[in-house]
Amino acid sequence: MSAHAISAAPASVRFRSALNVLENAIDAHAFPGCAFGVLAGGEVVLQDALGHFTYEDSSSKVTPLTIYDIASLTKVVSTAAAAMLLYQRGLLDLETPLGELLPGFVVGRAPAEHARYVKLRHLLAHNSGLPGYVEFFRTATSPSALYRACIELPLEAEPGERAEYSDPGFILLGKALEVLTHEYLAKWVHREVFAPLELSATGFCPDRHSRAAIPPTEEDLTLRHRRIQGEVQDEHAWLLHGAAGHAGLFSNVPDLLRFSGEILKSASRNGSQGDRPRLFESETVEQFATKQAPTGSSRALGWDTPSVGSSSGRYFSPRSIGHLGFSGCSLWIDLEAEIAVVLLTNRTWPDRQSQLIREVRPAFHDAIRAAL
Repeated sequence: MSAHAISAAPASVRFRSALNVLENAIDAHAFPGCAFGVLAGGEVVLQDALGHFTYEDSSSKVTPLTIYDIASLTKVVSTAAAAMLLYQRGLLDLETPLGELLPGFVVGRAPAEHARYVKLRHLLAHNSGLPGYVEFFRTATSPSALYRACIELPLEAEPGERAEYSDPGFILLGKALEVLTHEYLAKWVHREVFAPLELSATGFCPDRHSRAAIPPTEEDLTLRHRRIQGEVQDEHAWLLHGAAGHAGLFSNVPDLLRFSGEILKSASRNGSQGDRPRLFESETVEQFATKQAPTGSSRALGWDTPSVGSSSGRYFSPRSIGHLGFSGCSLWIDLEAEIAVVLLTNRTWPDRQSQLIREVRPAFHDAIRAAL
């Protein structure tokens, strides 16, 4: 079965253990439903779904085509993908100081020494010295106020000294890429990445008429005071009108498997595939898949890599890249074994309390790899 095919057949007995992991997770209320898929050897070998949009049996059933809020998978499918293309086209220099593109990051700081040395590489590698997360949405009420708050954030470490996963860093990276492209990132990445790969279900800001076909992520009782369904859950991406460098993207399993397949084909160094040239060059994939400073960090450029206790489980090779999404989504690609695994859930429904997804992800990935 090709990577573009959608299977209507039930899941193979081959993946029974992996399905058991997900069925048990639904029973334990780790999430009400999920869609998932596996790409191996250039073919989709599993694509299926379990459960419902919410815990009510009367709610819609999840299908392999169901579109989810993929949260921080935005960082790799959109922002890092854009950076990869700009890099290989000679339009992005990883050593460019952020202050050259966003002068406000340096001007007016006291002191400005560390900020002056923050480069695009540092933002991609999450080692810029910026903090991991700040609840700007408590006080910021507009995109300009949010960007200003990010730009004025004090650095907590020297660039390259400490790895800390940073949403503000990727918010600023998204804005820096817009300076380079002279275009909104959401529009640029749709034309340059999603359209060429025929990712028809992938994009920002779903139309209002399609929102009911997307599983809800939360009953928001504090900020928006409504059910969050078909609009981005992340508060900062919402303040940025649904499209940002760190979150905001919606997608489904077939599209994410197709995106993963492009990464795998590009990494294989086998030249063009079929009638269309590869979107990414093998050297680009290799560059962005390489772990960055400091020693011991699992972070590559935009991507994460397996580490002790990783969500990828025990069997993904060191030459693997992946990412997680707060809403309960994950994408892992083993460049050596040529395998990709996608899991999409709305684990934050109806609230963000359950952390069972942390146990589900490695168990699911281990079962998949054992079946393969």
